[in-house]
Amino acid sequence: MRLRLLCTSTGLVLCLVVPCYAQEEPLQPPDRIFGVLPNFTTVEDSRVVPPITTGATFRMAASNSFDPYVFPFVGVVAAVAQAENQDKSWGQGGAGYGRRFAAALADNSIGSFFTTAVAPTLFHQDPRYFQLSEGGIWQRARYAASRSVITRSRSGQRQFNYSEISGNAAAAVISNVYYPSAGRSLSDTLTRWGTQVMWDTLSNELKEFWPDIRRKIHKQ
Repeated sequence: MRLRLLCTSTGLVLCLVVPCYAQEEPLQPPDRIFGVLPNFTTVEDSRVVPPITTGATFRMAASNSFDPYVFPFVGVVAAVAQAENQDKSWGQGGAGYGRRFAAALADNSIGSFFTTAVAPTLFHQDPRYFQLSEGGIWQRARYAASRSVITRSRSGQRQFNYSEISGNAAAAVISNVYYPSAGRSLSDTLTRWGTQVMWDTLSNELKEFWPDIRRKIHKQ
């Protein structure tokens, strides 16, 4: 994986050049939380953990960013921003909604690629969520929340989650490129960073308990 700067008529663009791997392990079978939200990064049986590769992390990031069900979710986020008139300079109406939708989609995609692929590659970490699956509800809930700051290296060692924290920080800084000037303050950037970490933490809670919910649904 290499980073390359390209000069265009509109300025400098940071591009990711991703190597192609001819033989890599496939992603886990498609799974969706409540049949909707993509859930391609959860490892339910941590006793059998296949090694992760750089190519696999980029494929997971792409699946989480461009899955068809992501777009309705982004649409809801944009609608909330429209209702609250966030970034007032974008205005209202269809044009304003379109700008907010594009920004929300960019936020989600850039954040996904940086936390799932780019940063894990740089720090040699495993971006997958490893379900605890045992213990009481509160114990598992605390474990799920802690995964935003604790993760595994690719060799299986317990580490600070540099990928989550720095990946979302980088995404928040990059977002200043397409947000209006009034939304580029340090406070706004930190808010976007914190919001994304919060969403990822809530996502971990869903990933922890979804297999239990799914089994109960299937038994019914």
